[in-house]
Amino acid sequence: MAIIVDGKELETTETGFLANLDDWNEQVANVIAEEESITLTERHWDVIKYLRDEYFNNRENQPNTRTMVKELGKLWGEKIDTKAIFDLFPGNPSKQAGRIGGIPESRRKGGY
Repeated sequence: MAIIVDGKELETTETGFLANLDDWNEQVANVIAEEESITLTERHWDVIKYLRDEYFNNRENQPNTRTMVKELGKLWGEKIDTKAIFDLFPGNPSKQAGRIGGIPESRRKGGY
């Protein structure tokens, strides 16, 4: 599989994750999001930046949805629930936001 960004073909895995993490940039994120019918807002970018920071600056950590709810609630200064994250990324927040954010597919075995 592949996606086309600015005339360049970028290889992806069977599940749509970038094969080369160095290919990622915000334009790539917008193309992937558009393919998934998501218009990225400031909150979407907060989630993406949080996941990228965790992966690249915290020993490749890939937080689950429960952890995302807790940490993003702190970032946004309000109590949020799982629905708030699923409203942004209905195709499973940690996986879908990770795909758009250019990090590898989560190695976790499902769960909350």
